[in-house]
Parts: sequence; structure tokens; C-alpha cells
Amino acid sequence: MSIVMYERVGFEGRRPSPFSWRTRLALAHKEIPVEFVPVRFADEGTIVKLSDQRFVPIVVDGDRVISDSWNIAVYLEATYPARPSLFGGSGGEKVSRLVNIWSDTSLHPPLRRIMFADFLWCLDPGDRAYFRKSREAEFGMSLEEACSSPGKWLELFEGACAPLEKTLGEQAFLGGESPLYSDYVVFSVFQWARLGCPTEVVRSGSALWRWRERMLSLFNGVADAFPGYPKEKTGTDGR
Repeated sequence: MSIVMYERVGFEGRRPSPFSWRTRLALAHKEIPVEFVPVRFADEGTIVKLSDQRFVPIVVDGDRVISDSWNIAVYLEATYPARPSLFGGSGGEKVSRLVNIWSDTSLHPPLRRIMFADFLWCLDPGDRAYFRKSREAEFGMSLEEACSSPGKWLELFEGACAPLEKTLGEQAFLGGESPLYSDYVVFSVFQWARLGCPTEVVRSGSALWRWRERMLSLFNGVADAFPGYPKEKTGTDGR
């Protein structure tokens, strides 16, 4: 029986959630059959009923319900040890945890300030008011105010990416010769930007750019199989 994965779905089938991409790629890496169930951003009721919390991804494996992309990765590694390793050993798991925390605390904050005013348009029209209200409550200001200095935030984001650029100039993947979970964590950030805003955050021809191209080609191009940022803004803006 396949694992069932619940993930966010956006406008016209887009998959804009970075955390869901971590789990999608982890499942592909482990070669585990999976059934995907899309849920909208505003559909917290379905998520809470299933898992007693508000966030996706969620995976259901038999009678087990696991939430949080990191917890899911650890579960998959422990439950399916005969399949390809996500971490390359216990030491690799600890390093991947560092990468996970670093990515969330160093890469996400400036990227949110680059993309969130535009991110509305890759969501289902029925989710835009929910997204605006919830994120503006976090920022304490409108999305437009929060994203009013994109050049400043892009400079901060590029500075945070400097260790990645240097590392990926020396090796093909963060995992070495082939990708590991740390690659999926960091790639999810660039996939989030790629699908969720019109701004290109990776310099063409850079080591990061070449790595992102390699990541997009993994697993028969699954990360490149969904629509990108909308060419035209349609529907309500969530006000």
C-alpha cells in the first residue's frame, strides 16, 4: 500500500510549498510509492482533523500520521532502512538537521520579504485573502510594505547563500557526488522562489544555478513538472 502525502496546492495545480518539496523529493529518493492528496492553503480543517496541527506536509503510512517535513524524513529513514539513505548515516542526519535549521532561519526570512507580495498570485483565488491576512498579522504591516525594498532583501539573501556558492563550486551536491536530504532542504527554498515569485534569485551561470539545474533534472524532472509563476495576475488580490 502506498504512503499518502497531503500537500498544498495553488493556482492551476501549482505546488508552491517549500516544505512539501522536501518531502516529495525525500519520497522519490527512498523510491517509496506515494499517493498525493492536494489541500488548499485555507483548508486548515482537513489538516487539523487529520493531524491535530495546521501545517503540511503530512504523510499517512498505514495507521501512522506524521507531520513536519523533518519528522517525516527521519521517519522514512528509520522505517525504510533498506531503501536509499536520505542522510548517508547517523552523522549525516545530524549535519542535515543543522542545514534544515540554517535554511529556515537564514534563507527563509529575506526570501519572504522578496516574494510574498507576489506570492499571492500563485495561490488559488479562494486562498488569497487567507494568506494575506495571516502573513500580514505576522509582519505587522501589509505585504506591499513588507516587500517594499526588494533590492535590500535580495542582497541579504545572496549574502546568506555565499557558503552554498562556495561549497557547490567544489562539489556537485551538498551530499557530495550525489544528493542527500540536505540538498532537498536547500533546493526547496529555491523551488519556492522559482514557483512563487517573478524575481530570479539565482545568478545565471553561478555554481548555485548549475546545482539548481541538476536538482531540477532529478527523478525524471519531477521538480520541473508543475506550472511556474503565473504570467498574468488573475482573480482577487486577497483584499
